[in-house]
Amino acid sequence: MREFSESYLSRTREGMWADSREALEPLALDTRDRILDVGCGTGELSRVLAAESSGEVIGCDADPDLLSAADAHIPVVAGDAFQLPFPDDTFDLVVCQALLINLPDPAAAIAEFARVSTDLVAAVEPNNAAVEIDSSVDAEGDLERRARGAYIDGVPTDVALGADAREAFDDAGLAVLETRRYDHVRTVEPPYSEGALRDARRKATGAGLADDRETMLSGPLTEAEYDDLRGSWREMGWTVIEQMEAEEYRRMEAVPFFVTVGRVPRS
Repeated sequence: MREFSESYLSRTREGMWADSREALEPLALDTRDRILDVGCGTGELSRVLAAESSGEVIGCDADPDLLSAADAHIPVVAGDAFQLPFPDDTFDLVVCQALLINLPDPAAAIAEFARVSTDLVAAVEPNNAAVEIDSSVDAEGDLERRARGAYIDGVPTDVALGADAREAFDDAGLAVLETRRYDHVRTVEPPYSEGALRDARRKATGAGLADDRETMLSGPLTEAEYDDLRGSWREMGWTVIEQMEAEEYRRMEAVPFFVTVGRVPRS
């Protein structure tokens, strides 16, 4: 499973659910007594769940560094998504966000979630193949599509799972009640945040692509094609920085997420 840093998770999930929580309505959060957030990371979704429910919310993750950040907001427990450290029927809702896309066997994880739930299991998963970019730098959208395509071709898990998460629910024997779409939109515009400035510097140095080089080269992308892409990527990054210096840079990124909710079969 791919590992993520605290800063990466905080940056990519910043503002998630800030504009609307309508897609979470099928979870009936106001009726829940005990909720488990599996793969909670630094606890961004956990905090939303806690704000919407009067019940207890517990976070679970395999990474102790991420748990130490989440621990400031909710109770946390270290654990593996395939072997949760809880007895059967401990919670009435088990939920995950952007977790199944990083797992080799999503259905096995959903089955384990169902084991510890008396009622609902929910997965909030993106379709990373359908991300839309609108940028004041003409080359940025095309280069990001190329880089994303190469990454998806090389990654061993289904990072474009999205609405197809219902297949994992079906395979695990859960009845899918509903799937709702939520578009997580992130914007960059003046005045630029420190995170936006850091991202621009990483573009200009090619550091972002370097992080994913091994994965990208695991697909059909050749070394020469990667070098060409990284060179164009760095040029694009410098254009981003130039536009930022003139306070002309603007960017909008929309990532489609799908909230799939299934009911645990009654024994």
